[in-house]
Amino acid sequence: MKQHQAVLFALSLAVAYCPAPPLVAQQETVFDVGSRSQLFVDQYLVQETSRIAFTPHAARKHPGNPILKADQLWEGWYVTAFCGTILFDEEERRFKMWYGIAGDKDFFPHGGICYAVSPDGLKWEKPTIGTVSSANGRPHNCVAPFLLPSVFKDAADSEPNRRYKMICFDVDRGYLAFLSPDGLKWTEQSSKPIVPISYVDDVVSAFRDHRTGRFIALPKMMSPVLGRSRRTIYLSSSLDFRDWTKLEPAFVADRRDDLGSLPRIERSRSLLHHPDNLNVVRSEFYGAGAYSAESCVIGFPWVFTINANTRGNQEGPIEPQLAVSRDLQHWQRPFRTPILPFGKPGEWDSGMILTASQAIDVGDEVRLYYGGTNYTHGAPVLYGDKPEERGTKYTGAIGLATWRRDRFVSADGPVEGGTLTTVPIRFSGKRLELNGVTYTDGEIRVELLDAAGKPLAGFGLSEPITGDHLRHEVRFPGGVQVSSLAGRAISLRFHLRSAELYAFAFRDPPQK
Repeated sequence: MKQHQAVLFALSLAVAYCPAPPLVAQQETVFDVGSRSQLFVDQYLVQETSRIAFTPHAARKHPGNPILKADQLWEGWYVTAFCGTILFDEEERRFKMWYGIAGDKDFFPHGGICYAVSPDGLKWEKPTIGTVSSANGRPHNCVAPFLLPSVFKDAADSEPNRRYKMICFDVDRGYLAFLSPDGLKWTEQSSKPIVPISYVDDVVSAFRDHRTGRFIALPKMMSPVLGRSRRTIYLSSSLDFRDWTKLEPAFVADRRDDLGSLPRIERSRSLLHHPDNLNVVRSEFYGAGAYSAESCVIGFPWVFTINANTRGNQEGPIEPQLAVSRDLQHWQRPFRTPILPFGKPGEWDSGMILTASQAIDVGDEVRLYYGGTNYTHGAPVLYGDKPEERGTKYTGAIGLATWRRDRFVSADGPVEGGTLTTVPIRFSGKRLELNGVTYTDGEIRVELLDAAGKPLAGFGLSEPITGDHLRHEVRFPGGVQVSSLAGRAISLRFHLRSAELYAFAFRDPPQK
């Protein structure tokens, strides 16, 4: 008996001093889509399909690319939007850009962050209103002596001196946060980096998740991956831009990335300066941009494909791919293809493509600005003895690529037709809208089902939808309204024939 009591006492102590298990979100059996647009970049809402394929769609490059070149003495031999920022200032009704420069020895021998403005985001002016001192004292448009500017205009901040916020990189100190009243004169928020520095801590980007208001930083850190130390992208977030969460891995190379290395190398073979070393060939993540959509975050991780070692570094191309997350903890990368294809060998963006920190909405267009180069990561112009080729044979510039709203991935139905059925959802809103395209003799129809998959009375096959629409209202025979089902658990079954479906959303009618 005493022994039994002793065991119980020991167990009670163990329970008393055992740390509480981490909180886990409650399970979901019905997904609340609210009135937010739901994309098919992941298949999170897909219950089942028949004869449906999912296709990623690369961005379209602007025909006027590059839209910004190194044409000022202080800029040096290249300019780049590599982790830079382009935003539209709602108050001033103009576009603003913070971009990187190589720097000229007589002005800024170590580069810097420059500022440009535009009425349309295509034609840019570089006003000589620089706020940092140049080596020769001459005017310029450089506003900070750092690199990789992720800039935010935070109109909701009540402190005027915190209206503009910036995450950037300093060679000696790591990843830093700065504040400004105007985006031109910057003050350091803290003498400490926002996240711990590590080996090769030279790339960071940041964006704002508009669903939560949180600032998200994506710093590059070295991590052990599949037997090697590799460039990896981590994630930290902050609600107030002061306190940042513990770093967690976001983009880590896997076997599938490595097995795609040789095909990517072959596509860039004519630009490479070193033969392949199969003991070195691998994939790493060099950086990332992002786009905050209504129901998820679209990531643009940059895949660095290494084919050989160079003088203290590695050779290879860098391309952005596609990723998606709904909670910023779990990322999916269902497609391992470039979302921005390289230019032809020798063209300005044929060697490396590195995106701006964040894509932006301009009307019904998603704009992603990017930095392109006509050389690869290990080119002698960077790590060799050919400085005379800088700005002559080799350079970097800034371009623009676009998607129509939400058109990153489509669910495709063949000529003979196919179906896609969602998991049980609940919604708010008064009508159902589709973003899709049909082709010759094609159509899209929808039927609404109960949670058991049985058709709901009055909501059989909808009237057919044809053509190209970003927000076509779905209508049912007899004029029945989907608003009568708001808050209930239902499923959608899409019937697609010669059609592409990109997204759906339950919306309120536009106000007249």
